[in-house]
Amino acid sequence: MEGTSSTVIYRHFNAPSRAFTQFSHEIIRHPRLGSDAVRLLTWQLSLPQGARESLSRTAERARIGACAFTRAKRQLKEEGFVHERRVQIGGGRWVTQQLVSSSPLTAEHAAKLLAATPVPPVQAAPSPRKPAVGAPVVDQPVPSSTDGHPKKDPAEDTSNLPADAQAESEESPRLEEARALVGALPLLSPALRHIPPGMREELARLAARWLDAGHTSTDIHEHIQRCLPGTGTPVHRPGGLVRYLLRDVPARSLPPQRTSDESISARLRGTRECTGDHTQTTLFRPVADETLCTACVPSIP
Repeated sequence: MEGTSSTVIYRHFNAPSRAFTQFSHEIIRHPRLGSDAVRLLTWQLSLPQGARESLSRTAERARIGACAFTRAKRQLKEEGFVHERRVQIGGGRWVTQQLVSSSPLTAEHAAKLLAATPVPPVQAAPSPRKPAVGAPVVDQPVPSSTDGHPKKDPAEDTSNLPADAQAESEESPRLEEARALVGALPLLSPALRHIPPGMREELARLAARWLDAGHTSTDIHEHIQRCLPGTGTPVHRPGGLVRYLLRDVPARSLPPQRTSDESISARLRGTRECTGDHTQTTLFRPVADETLCTACVPSIP
């Protein structure tokens, strides 16, 4: 009979005498927070009281990549450790307030804390982007007690594009192309199959801004694919994720004008959205000028 082996672990720990922060075991051992989320949270909580370092700046200093930062921030918001709200300040500019907590807060509790915190004046150079799209960030790490985990907020997967951004994008000449781009998102990944129908128009307006800036449909699809979570990781709010990924438009010189068919990904050229009754967007490749897929065409007796 073969002998069995076991592992015995010994730990040696010297308590630091200075420059340390106390963290709850709930943070370090949280079952739904990834390593990047834990590092982002503990880094923020270790900053001096009143520090204005943004979450994105912390991720940069901690060498957390863009897609990993997106996942980490989403996890922290879902578990109630991070809350955000947008407020308008003088001159028609917008500021995003971020509340970072050492323990989970409900949305109501976080809203009260943010409402009671004055927004300091933010000095920033003029930006070519619209204030409602890109805005300075005011971070407020606030260790606080908790009154329970927040319930999932369905508003994160609903339309809330600022009114001025809506008016701007509705005038885009490439809005129809953007709608086709959004309609093809379920083909990119199973994680994007359940985008709420009510969000598609908002996502199309955001995508139209990318197209107007010179990006192609292929560029946008590849950007979204790069930032999706790994295989097997569920996406609870796919519409909210896509909205977050399309909210800021990177600068790019406008290439020669293309037709909408040339701008769509090669694998999607020649496809058309079925006008039949489907629970989600269904594309098919027509033979002539038909508007229904084979599943919707009534069989001939």
